[in-house]
Amino acid sequence: MIYDITHTTHYDYQNTAVFSQHLLRLSPRMLPGQRVISSEITVSPEPDSLVAERDLFGNLGHVATVSRPHAAIEIKAVSRVECAAPSSMIFEASTGWEEVRRMATGRAGAPVPGAIAPFCYPSQMTGPNREIEAYARECFTQGRPVLAAAQELCGRIFTDFEYVPGTTAADTLPTVSFAEKRGVCQDFAHVMLACLRALRLPARYVSGYLKTHPADGEERLLGADASHAWISIWEPVFGWVDFDPTNNLVPGLDHVTLAWARDYADVAPVAGTVIGAGEQILSVGVDVAPVGPDQT
Repeated sequence: MIYDITHTTHYDYQNTAVFSQHLLRLSPRMLPGQRVISSEITVSPEPDSLVAERDLFGNLGHVATVSRPHAAIEIKAVSRVECAAPSSMIFEASTGWEEVRRMATGRAGAPVPGAIAPFCYPSQMTGPNREIEAYARECFTQGRPVLAAAQELCGRIFTDFEYVPGTTAADTLPTVSFAEKRGVCQDFAHVMLACLRALRLPARYVSGYLKTHPADGEERLLGADASHAWISIWEPVFGWVDFDPTNNLVPGLDHVTLAWARDYADVAPVAGTVIGAGEQILSVGVDVAPVGPDQT
């Protein structure tokens, strides 16, 4: 499946900004099941510089600097991505969760892979509490296969929480959204991460997109028409396996991966500093459209 993705971010400023610098994480990742055919970022007004860099987690970012007066700024990322269906897995055949924890925290007598260790412990936006840990342990019973338990946890969050846009903010912590049992995809992902990391299981926050327009007869997925978020948990045989608690499914052809890290704070699509702007009005538009056979 090939998608054309357009992600537009527009800021209007109360006053004329004299300087702005933005870190943009808007370039999809190249993965075994995901090929980036093309990707381009444009900024208006034209920046003094647009510098590409990779972060600690291998995500491709761009730093845009505008050092002349401007009353607004628009950032547009246009990508074409080809996605393949993930391989099928038998979750009951995965490693027991206690053994995964031992391996990921260095208690199994072998070095911990550097790509695993940062994801075992609470981060800035995924701190748990006793209630969150107790909620997780209802799924992670003694000796249970880690992926089977994660699948059940994904389904419980989907069932127990209500998807309500506008009730949380970008900095809402999982302890809050867990107590209120509502939020958006970012909150669902953070709650699941807080559950997994409370048990010291390696799990990462994944940002990306969902197909915007469902085919005739298909139900529209929650989180489309915007940036989406889900989680990925590590298992020593299967590797990193994705779960989408907002829609209670294993991400497949409808999902496009943008970046991953410990939590949203590490991979906000647009972050930065603006001097002199005063109040800001933000508007964001996302479109993920399948490309027809005659357009590939």
